[in-house]
Amino acid sequence: MSAASRAPLRSNRTNRTADRTAGARARVRSRAAVVAAVAALLVSACSSGGTSGGGGQTGFITGSDGIATAKKGERADAPELSGKTVDGGQVDVADYKGKVVVLNVWGSWCPPCRAEAKNFEKVYQDVKDQGVQFVGINTRDTSTGPARAFEKDYGVTYPSLYDPAGRLMLRFEKGTLNPQAVPSTLVIDREGKVAARTLQALSEEKLRKMLAPYLADDGKPEK
Repeated sequence: MSAASRAPLRSNRTNRTADRTAGARARVRSRAAVVAAVAALLVSACSSGGTSGGGGQTGFITGSDGIATAKKGERADAPELSGKTVDGGQVDVADYKGKVVVLNVWGSWCPPCRAEAKNFEKVYQDVKDQGVQFVGINTRDTSTGPARAFEKDYGVTYPSLYDPAGRLMLRFEKGTLNPQAVPSTLVIDREGKVAARTLQALSEEKLRKMLAPYLADDGKPEK
């Protein structure tokens, strides 16, 4: 075979090699893009920090500890929050008016939620006889099975509304609650108004500090 006839064969082999190399590089770039997208989703889906809840005149003043509070007369009304619970029951937060309500947004998929779960149960047991009710809002769990397992694993005894699509959180006045911040916690005063919030996981100490100002609050307007 002449050199001239062998040249096209070498050229074809070179082209096929180049095509395979280019294809491999494209697949690597595609996989990298998928990994980056998943990582971004996880970061946005479970945040253990942050103090911003968007705009809106909610009267919140955020302290250095990440806990925001609003004075009486400047507090937003809590929205209507009712529906099916993780364990198949029914809860209407309006039934607790006259009590202080600690509202905790959580998901079984969220590591910071797991870190704070026992803190919430411990504090709940200590204060439930002082006119305080804890209520959870379970979000982004696609079924109640993982949420029920979470409650069993961490000994959670207070009810949690099942809100997989986050619709209940969207009922809050703009600036009151960031639907993307999970976990987050609100304190609703005895008049049914949002008195405090934090968009981070809470230690037992921070939860007690957040709740303490409202335990002795009788709900009467400030003089």
